[in-house]
Amino acid sequence: MNNEHSPKQAEEAAEERAEAASEAANAEGGSETANAGGESEAANAGGDGEADADRAAEDEDPRLAELEKQLEDSRQRLLRAQADFDNFRRRTMKEKEELAQYATMKLVGELLPVVDNFERAITAAKENSDFDSLAKGVDMIFRQLDKVLAEQGLKPIPAVGEPFNPEFHQAVMQVESEEHEEGIIVEELQKGYMLKDKVLRPSMVKVSS
Repeated sequence: MNNEHSPKQAEEAAEERAEAASEAANAEGGSETANAGGESEAANAGGDGEADADRAAEDEDPRLAELEKQLEDSRQRLLRAQADFDNFRRRTMKEKEELAQYATMKLVGELLPVVDNFERAITAAKENSDFDSLAKGVDMIFRQLDKVLAEQGLKPIPAVGEPFNPEFHQAVMQVESEEHEEGIIVEELQKGYMLKDKVLRPSMVKVSS
């Protein structure tokens, strides 16, 4: 038997080797194409992420600007409120100073007619030497003065015959009395006064023991 290949068999073997080499080359090319496609897709995905970040930054810019505007508005309102408070404080201090300075203006104005009448009474007494008329004039002036002070809230503190009260009375002496029980005011040495609801001067009194 002849072991050598015939020319036809050699030609078929060569064709088979060529087809195998071609298939191997095609397979390698397909793999490279697939890798290139993957890299392209990754690149596209990275580009999309950057675009999304840019769009997010653009969306945040209007909100940031609005917050900054609100912050500035709040700061301006605070500055205006502080300025208004400072003006109010200065105005209040000025009003208090003026009130303290001129608090007695109304009372002094009401006392001026009393002063005028005192001057007239003194002048008339010097010219006429009529002490009875002077006494009547002084009594009228006193009533006028008492009315003005009463209108301002001044009132005398009851004393004689009243129980002693240290809130309204000042005891300077204790005396024995058959007419009054212990602790009763028997004599007023100096009249006390209240101005509305506040003790202006306590009554100076003698109290029975």
